Amino acid sequence: MCLLTASTIALSSAVAPAFAAGAEFGPSNPFYAASTLPFQAPPFDKIKDSDYQPAIEAGMAQQLVEMKVIADNPAAPTFENTLVAMEKSGQLFDRVMMVFNGVTGANMDPELQKVQDIEAPKLAAHDDAIYLDSKLFHRVETIYKERESLKLDPESLKLVDFYYKKFVHSGANLSDDDKAKLKKLNEEESTLSNAFITKLLAATKDAAYVTTDKAALAGMSDAQIAGVAEAAKERKKEGWVLPLQNTTQQPDMVSLSNRDTRKALFEDSWTRAERGNADDTRATIARLAQVRAEKAKLLGYPNFAAWTLENQMAKTPEAALKFMDDLVPAASAKAAAEAKDIQAVIDAQKGGFTLEPWDWEFYSEQVRKAKYDLDEAQVKPYFELNNVLQNGVFYAANQLYGLTFKERKDIPVYNPDVRVFEVFDANGKPLALFYCDYFKRDNKNGGAWMDVFMGQSKLLGTLPVVYNVANFSKPAPGEPALLSFTDVTTMFHEFGHALHGMFADTEYPSLSGTSVARDFVEFPSQFNEHWASYPSVFKHYAKNYKTGEPMPDELAAKIKKAATFNQGYQLTELLAAAELDMQWHTLPADAPLQDPDVFEKEALKKTHLDISYVPPRYRSSYFMHIWGNGYAAGYYAYLWTEMLDDDAYQWFEDNGGLTRANGDRFRRMILSRGNTEDLAKMYATWLGKQPNVEPMLKDRGLEPSGK
Repeated sequence: MCLLTASTIALSSAVAPAFAAGAEFGPSNPFYAASTLPFQAPPFDKIKDSDYQPAIEAGMAQQLVEMKVIADNPAAPTFENTLVAMEKSGQLFDRVMMVFNGVTGANMDPELQKVQDIEAPKLAAHDDAIYLDSKLFHRVETIYKERESLKLDPESLKLVDFYYKKFVHSGANLSDDDKAKLKKLNEEESTLSNAFITKLLAATKDAAYVTTDKAALAGMSDAQIAGVAEAAKERKKEGWVLPLQNTTQQPDMVSLSNRDTRKALFEDSWTRAERGNADDTRATIARLAQVRAEKAKLLGYPNFAAWTLENQMAKTPEAALKFMDDLVPAASAKAAAEAKDIQAVIDAQKGGFTLEPWDWEFYSEQVRKAKYDLDEAQVKPYFELNNVLQNGVFYAANQLYGLTFKERKDIPVYNPDVRVFEVFDANGKPLALFYCDYFKRDNKNGGAWMDVFMGQSKLLGTLPVVYNVANFSKPAPGEPALLSFTDVTTMFHEFGHALHGMFADTEYPSLSGTSVARDFVEFPSQFNEHWASYPSVFKHYAKNYKTGEPMPDELAAKIKKAATFNQGYQLTELLAAAELDMQWHTLPADAPLQDPDVFEKEALKKTHLDISYVPPRYRSSYFMHIWGNGYAAGYYAYLWTEMLDDDAYQWFEDNGGLTRANGDRFRRMILSRGNTEDLAKMYATWLGKQPNVEPMLKDRGLEPSGK
């Protein structure tokens, strides 16, 4: 997710000359004025690819004019004439960029790719033009120094602190020469990051496993085979295509009984961006890591992680690393025990081989069946996507917060797979629009995410327009979309982010909704996952798609009993990725250009995570989170916030569980507050104490290190 502000007004004639040179931009462009659709939803039925670039260029020009007016104001700097004015600036720019970011992430095409390539360095330069402006910073700094005497409300005081630290963090205190160097580094970083995204999207598509031998798909159900046949048809390929998801391990590994197929699929995933062709990302990430280290040094920090974590909850790389390092012994020990169980199954079947990464998913499923008598094929018929959404995700939100949902067929979308719902508050008032785009496409980035087409702000008079995107396997035409319980959990997770955006109730757009530290932003989403297995919610949605019968208690109990199964593996692969991220971003500026393969091996060895049967969840060469999605030196946040969310859920359990009173308190004290106060203090005030790692370890079935 990224910081996005909102827009409510049309262009002012006072700034029209700033973009008059862009003849393509005018009243006929759908971004020229605020949308007239409900909630100012994007008019996707009117937006063409050719509309984005002129609107982006005009938006940048307009905002720079607005910022110049603020910087050149002869009046003494005040909160209103400087910071509030800055909050109101850039509304055209934000209007187009929120939509552009959403569409390029989920529905990319060659024309949009060209626009992204052209605009990436310009966008970096635009940011620098604002946050490296000495006159503008002087006004912000003046207000910051006088803040205690200004009699501001707490949220306004937080905005003062936010802007001052953002300017300083961005390099406002550098000399003019160093600012010039920083601008070049920022431009190069932006260009490299965009190149990585472009290469990875193409590499992931091209690396999909393709076969014309149906025997290679042994173990897959008829429905799965129909789905991968449809994928081949869409790509105009003979036979069957197994598209790759963004992680190292692939969902189809669970079913594939042909070991050669599993190995080929794993290697396709492992080497997707390392094939020595135009889409090989290794040179790109090596230079990107170096640029970031150079930037950090210029800004006065020993490494990029130190610069990044300064404004996060962890504060320092050392704190984040210690937190992760302390988890490694328990996680890897549990993974080793799980591997022993898997090897025993292989040996009992006279497999004649040692466990490899491509064997884990297939044989761990057999261990799960043996230990818990739980078969994924038995489970999926109870998790039909629409039923999970309506009677699970939405139902839990109704029980906790009183929300209701109405599907809107009259709101235009950017792809036929997308659905739109209007969200109503407990008092019946419209609260937000919610878009969901759940099925995998070749032109969609991997993984799952949330963002906004419009942010909430009392200052701007806007309400949230939120979207969730995922990459679930699309069924063959006429077939139901059946999910694994992992997919179900993903839906609840992303909707937790959506709630954080929908419940935003702040004055200023820069502090609204999910505009919080990386190691806090995943807390509401991971917390919301717990309701997927909460008994009353689970019973409400876990129903057979053919008969409507609820899942038998015996099968539901097996799912609950198996909740800690494979947690050693899952935590270890996540730790490996998080440690890998931190190793890349603690490189000093004088470190030589790295060979990514060598660096990766050494980094995993250094952190005691070079475990043959547990590869990192993301390999360096396809680690989208850290090279393209803003999680650089921040992937540890998923683990950090898991500590917060498990402790939070323990509070709910200790205080009556899923009740409106508990939900409303959580909404009032956490979900609605955005970044309006210190996040650690906000959390501790709500919880009544500091967070504890014990519930996290309990939830994963692990013992604390040393016990």
